[in-house]
Amino acid sequence: MPVTPADPAEQPPARPGPPGRPKLPSWAAEPRAGRAGGWSRRTRVRAAIALGVVLFLAISILLARFLQTENVERDADLALIAAQARGDVQGMLDNLSGCRSNPGCVAAVKANAANPRLVRKGSVKILQLVSPTSYALFGATGRTRLAWTVIGTLPVVQCVTVRRTGNFLTGVKVTLTGLSAPIPNEADC
Repeated sequence: MPVTPADPAEQPPARPGPPGRPKLPSWAAEPRAGRAGGWSRRTRVRAAIALGVVLFLAISILLARFLQTENVERDADLALIAAQARGDVQGMLDNLSGCRSNPGCVAAVKANAANPRLVRKGSVKILQLVSPTSYALFGATGRTRLAWTVIGTLPVVQCVTVRRTGNFLTGVKVTLTGLSAPIPNEADC
């Protein structure tokens, strides 16, 4: 039987070799049977990359949805002005929310549809659209300044009343509620 010295200073030096099982931090997983060390470095890197890709895709989808709202307003404005250029009163009323129940709005639509300066043959082109509701995170209402033309004719500037409801997470809905008569080309709405 080996004899151990009573004095710790007289103990033989420790043998070099692998230490005992290391103490893991509280957040680390226990090692699986047959493996010492829990998740390998490669597994942790792959998990971090996968999480980064998922976060990037989620942010990209939200950003695309938010930026698409500007196109929704532009398309609605274009449909309204194209109906006006054709002299289509019913098409204009279809594009203006709540206009049919407002006699003043119906009268303004009929006046615009009969205005020879606004009724034109050809494809309508939007020259400039300045919207005070653009990039609103939540609902907003404002008057959009819209400059448009049909190629070969002089430009026209009108004001379109736009109402946005909702938010960028659940989706923004754009409705047009009014259209002005032509205003001077340099005028603001």
